[in-house]
Amino acid sequence: MDFGDLRVFKAVVEEGGISGAARRLHRVQSNITTRVQQLEASLGTKLFVREKGRLHLSPAGKLFLTYVDQFLSISEEARDAIADEAPRGVFRIGTLESTAASRLPPLLSRYHAKYPAVRVELMTGTADAVRDALLAREVDAVFVADCIADSSVELIPAFEEELVLIAPLSAKEIRQPRDARGETIISFPRGCAYRRRLQAWLATGGVIAEKTLELSSYHAIIACVAAGTGIALAPRSVLAVVRGTENVAIYELPERSRKALTSLAWRKGESSWALKALQAEVAHASVAARGKKDSAKVVAMPGAKAGRR
Repeated sequence: MDFGDLRVFKAVVEEGGISGAARRLHRVQSNITTRVQQLEASLGTKLFVREKGRLHLSPAGKLFLTYVDQFLSISEEARDAIADEAPRGVFRIGTLESTAASRLPPLLSRYHAKYPAVRVELMTGTADAVRDALLAREVDAVFVADCIADSSVELIPAFEEELVLIAPLSAKEIRQPRDARGETIISFPRGCAYRRRLQAWLATGGVIAEKTLELSSYHAIIACVAAGTGIALAPRSVLAVVRGTENVAIYELPERSRKALTSLAWRKGESSWALKALQAEVAHASVAARGKKDSAKVVAMPGAKAGRR
């Protein structure tokens, strides 16, 4: 087994068959077939099963693919290190929907301009979902809120978010948790860090939300709040880029509830040139954002300061 065999295997997986892999690698189909058979023989197991004219990974093949990705990534990084080349290849990033909408566009634009040979693949999900994807090696790094310390993960601060409560304009003012009693919570699915924040804030007033509407985008969440469906928690930075916020009431939370740190996290000891470049861009963005404040008209709750920010 050599790296050539691994690249053939990866091509067959991504193209879904021998012929597609042969075209991609500029080889004859018989050569691809032989390399796959030799690889399976060396491993002592079948890596593919044929179904409806396409090759699909067997259970052993799926497990083997996770290691192949690591081997090829390390091989590419080693070549780059020796040749002193710029970062290149596929770089998979997991992120919260809010971060993808409000924070990442300028950061990734600068990153792409500096490192055009890197192909960024973005996966969005809840805080728990992107964290699990990182630990499962489905992504190389993640932007995650309220990241819990883990010995297998390293992280640096990326963005500080100010969380605000949004409610229908038609609803009574919400100055404390009991004012939201009986309201439906509109949020991302379970595993959302901001959903936990909202539930924790309500709990400080003895309020337990009995109804929850789960949605998968802030556009939908804000639209439902504006329509009178319920209340939600959102980063103020998102409200600056999503339409419809003029149709909702915005309430500032107490200090202990409204500040949320988003971190850039990666698996411990598994840095890469692409990741190091991203770390540098995050540091640049953090410095540039320091001291900047979003502005919006809010109604203060006890312990919070009202006014334009």
